[in-house]
Amino acid sequence: MDWLISTILIIPGVVIGLSFHEFAHGWVAYKLGDPTPKFQGRVTVNPKAHIDPIGFVALMLAGFGWGVPVEINPNNFKNRRRDELLVSLAGVVMNLIIAVVFGFIMKLVLMGAGAGFIDSSLGGALWTILLYVVQINLVLMIFNLIPVPPLDGFSIITELFNIRHTQLYYTIYNNGFFILMALIIFDITDLILTPGVSFFMELIWDYIIF
Repeated sequence: MDWLISTILIIPGVVIGLSFHEFAHGWVAYKLGDPTPKFQGRVTVNPKAHIDPIGFVALMLAGFGWGVPVEINPNNFKNRRRDELLVSLAGVVMNLIIAVVFGFIMKLVLMGAGAGFIDSSLGGALWTILLYVVQINLVLMIFNLIPVPPLDGFSIITELFNIRHTQLYYTIYNNGFFILMALIIFDITDLILTPGVSFFMELIWDYIIF
């Protein structure tokens, strides 16, 4: 029963995190001149446009997940390298923004209702939901920064160091799935996620919530 309640309380954070992450990719690409996300109905925060069932379940059960990737056509960009970098950064930046915004919401709840409300059943559930939104968005941000395809981190590294036309790029790109699975199976992702999420969570906790 505890697991079921915890899973239900996680759902808003998962939906918000995945939906806004993919929306950010689509919105930035559209603003930079690529109409592809707009034509495909991805410039929206409607979860139906972005939620991948497997990625959704993975995020709830395993602590990391993904949405339906936003398709772009880089040929529509005026400055391909710069604009692809901005599109890649958009998702993780959005997750950080969401985490910070919900940190402020937690502060407002604490200031307005007080610790007594948080100790109640209703208040405790609301506080937990808000906390999960912050944590899940930080998980999405850090996980997607891992420089392995198909994660955003690989695209960011590709454009920052201009490696798209190198053998290294194609080697990693063609084996990205297997590299990522190895990182997950051998818990290497935890070595990245745990300190990364803890660092940003402490900042939000110390400088925003309290």
